[in-house]
Amino acid sequence: MFTGIVEEIGKIRALHKSEDGASIVIEGKKVLQDVKLGDSIATNGVCLTVNYFDSISFRVDVMAETMRRSNLGALQVGSPVNLERALAIGDRLGGHLVSGHIDGVGRISHYEREGNAIWVTIDTDKDLLKYIILKGSIAIDGTSLTVAYVEDRCFKVSIIPHTRDETILVDKAIGETVNLECDMIGKYIERLMTFGESRREKKDISLDFLAEHGFIR
Repeated sequence: MFTGIVEEIGKIRALHKSEDGASIVIEGKKVLQDVKLGDSIATNGVCLTVNYFDSISFRVDVMAETMRRSNLGALQVGSPVNLERALAIGDRLGGHLVSGHIDGVGRISHYEREGNAIWVTIDTDKDLLKYIILKGSIAIDGTSLTVAYVEDRCFKVSIIPHTRDETILVDKAIGETVNLECDMIGKYIERLMTFGESRREKKDISLDFLAEHGFIR
């Protein structure tokens, strides 16, 4: 489990891809301070397991399913990545609960500066947008952010200077992809409310539906 507070920006040192997945070597500093074999490190928001490390880097294996669902397949040697170690019990939860299990990807479509902040517009599929709510939390390439605007084809977040400097988000070009992990609460509610129903009988989640089943008043 992670918090979405990126600890440092790492760099891809080596990358070996195949039809079965990939093996990636990533340079880092802070995340290596207390690393052990088997530790989890979120890389652009994807929970990956350390299978080797030295004083300047660590290595992970990535399965084919993860490559399909995330933007890790677009990485190249030299690509920067957001890194975060798994949450330790007793740490402050500065972001929100992030599992490191990516729901899908979005695509950056627009940047706009407003004062000291940068608005980022991200286009994504309706299958993901249904879980994204105004003022709710979303992890973008592993960075915990607050949704400031949402419509039927895109959503927006506003990036403060600290987040701009400590993550890779605003360094991406228009059209580049980002990994998205939606807040897990909405997914659990949907699963509980539709479990056992056929696709033909599945009901849409609405305010009336939630009130009828006692979730809200």
